[in-house]
Amino acid sequence: MTSHNLPAGMIRAVSTIGPHEGYMPGFANDFETEALPGALPQGQNSPQKCAYGLYAEQLSGSAFTKPHPERTWCYRIRPSVKHTTRFEKIEVPLWKSAPHVLADVISLGQYRWDPVPHSAEDLTWITGMRTVTTAGDVNTQAGMASHIYLVTRSMEDEYFYSADGELLVVPQEGRLRFCTELGVIDVEPKEIALLPRGLVYRVEVLEGPARGFVCENYGVPFTLPNRGPIGANCMANPRDFKTPVAAFEDRDAPSSVVLKWCGQFHRTRIGHSPLDVVAWHGNYAPWKYDLRTYSPVGAILFDHPDPSIFTVLTAPSGLEGTANIDFVLFRERWLVAENSFRPPWYHKNVMSELMGNIYGIYDAKPKGFVPGGMSLHNCMLPHGPDRNAFEGASNANLKPEKLDETMSFMFETRFPQHLTEWAAKSAPLQDDYIDCWDSLDKKFDGTPGVK
Repeated sequence: MTSHNLPAGMIRAVSTIGPHEGYMPGFANDFETEALPGALPQGQNSPQKCAYGLYAEQLSGSAFTKPHPERTWCYRIRPSVKHTTRFEKIEVPLWKSAPHVLADVISLGQYRWDPVPHSAEDLTWITGMRTVTTAGDVNTQAGMASHIYLVTRSMEDEYFYSADGELLVVPQEGRLRFCTELGVIDVEPKEIALLPRGLVYRVEVLEGPARGFVCENYGVPFTLPNRGPIGANCMANPRDFKTPVAAFEDRDAPSSVVLKWCGQFHRTRIGHSPLDVVAWHGNYAPWKYDLRTYSPVGAILFDHPDPSIFTVLTAPSGLEGTANIDFVLFRERWLVAENSFRPPWYHKNVMSELMGNIYGIYDAKPKGFVPGGMSLHNCMLPHGPDRNAFEGASNANLKPEKLDETMSFMFETRFPQHLTEWAAKSAPLQDDYIDCWDSLDKKFDGTPGVK
């Protein structure tokens, strides 16, 4: 069963789920899907002989003994041991991993960057990755790295997977296709995608050049936050996450697989496509999510709630309520709070915040923070609205107001984020960003009752 929207030679199941052909709805569900009828064993995981001469193999994203282990059973043309041979170490100079602390780079500060310009250079998913910050330690599986990707060319007979962590992809321009072992995901701006640790895939450009942001999570996988008193509804709802149906390639051609392991890159050469999973079942799989389905909640009487109220995904740490990473979304919404300063207030906290602008204007920084740009406010460094935002919000007529045509996000972590040399010296850093607070006036009067 061939889909006209897939790469030549790639086969996938016919979906039975209506308008979202090619995807299955739900978050962390135990899915099952097959691209050929009868390829998926029933009643057991590892039969003596699999249908179609397939091999049974388990892909585990967690310890076997975790209370709710992440694992997927795959039924594939060749086992994964046939998808690697001897490795050769290669250099991917602009993709860095933690710990990456440079003596001549100062990460202590408030930083903002213009969009990274597109290049005339031929750039794939691997060569087009530029690391902005690293945090924690990839070797102890704690922390993260944030990246910008610039992609102009599809990977041809080249595949990639990371043993270091999962990748949360936030497109800002262009459209990409992720052809993975477990199915095909197309992603565009206003959507996100999650590529699990250990999953093999190829990235193709559907519409380019493509630019976006990536959060590389070394720690516990992203999950939905506990809503607490908010209850069962709003924020990100599980049904809006889409996992691809099974798809596979049965193609013999010289190919290479690049593996990221403990911050180093290695290549192995094989004679066939590794995307050969004909059927699978389990809960460890890639997915996509439309950010326009995120239902924000907020104050309906007074005061501005903590920005954590806008958390889409969280990667927990061992400390309750303190995340390894939060992915936070600031999208269109109504502001109605009475007698309140409505933008985010001035603050400093233990979390390090890297923000990116997908489109539109961010209310706390109406100038300078442009689509494709990003900013970094490291832990315990004060930040907040610039003067124009402060004056506008302090003197606004507080009628209900719709924040429209705006979508920004935050990668927030409990670890300090360290700049890479590229981010500090080559990326389009706004040297005058720190000056945006210089014009804030002293307003203290000392007279009782004066505001």
